[in-house]
Amino acid sequence: MKVIIFGATGMVGLSALRECILDDRVREIVTIGRKHPEQQHIKLKSIELEDVSDLQRIEHEIIGFDTCLFCLGVSSQGMKEDEYGRITYDITLSVAETLVRLNPLMTFLYVSGSGTDSSERGRSMWARVKGKTENDLLRLPFKAAYMFRPGIILPYNGVKSKTKLYQLLYDVLRPFYPILRKLKGTVTSEQLGQAMIEVVSTGYPNPIIESNEIKKISLKN
Repeated sequence: MKVIIFGATGMVGLSALRECILDDRVREIVTIGRKHPEQQHIKLKSIELEDVSDLQRIEHEIIGFDTCLFCLGVSSQGMKEDEYGRITYDITLSVAETLVRLNPLMTFLYVSGSGTDSSERGRSMWARVKGKTENDLLRLPFKAAYMFRPGIILPYNGVKSKTKLYQLLYDVLRPFYPILRKLKGTVTSEQLGQAMIEVVSTGYPNPIIESNEIKKISLKN
């Protein structure tokens, strides 16, 4: 596979990047974002782009790819709906529309979140926006599209959250990881990355994949 990863410096993106590097099914990786990931590898190339919603100047570098792992996202805490929607919905759809035009046989995987509202009418702002994003992605003519909805993600293997408060919480909870990882809605960063690759490689019967399914799909469940 030839894989494009958006958001490779965040916790979810780092999880995907690490497993892509380790998996022999992935031949080539391109990361796109405002910063380069710290990882270096022979099959990894990173493209620094201040505005990831505008891929025009790098279109020639992202043709011929069969997979996109879209891991870019922000917390909705303290944000108004229009601002959160601009980042969560507008950027995601802009990227997806460009990629499906350049690579019509591409599989697109979007990392959403547990509790996402597919009806787009619920009381939770973030869940409505994520639901609209998922729904409109599924309408695009990709070869296949999958919406991952992880709940609690436990970072392993050096993967860390960019949000200092979240990382502090992970550090405090680390001694309890063996217990927490047994909970139904909890996945490890390793399981998440492995499940992403497995789904885009072999397919899955449902386009929306919840935490308990992610854990079952991963190689180390």
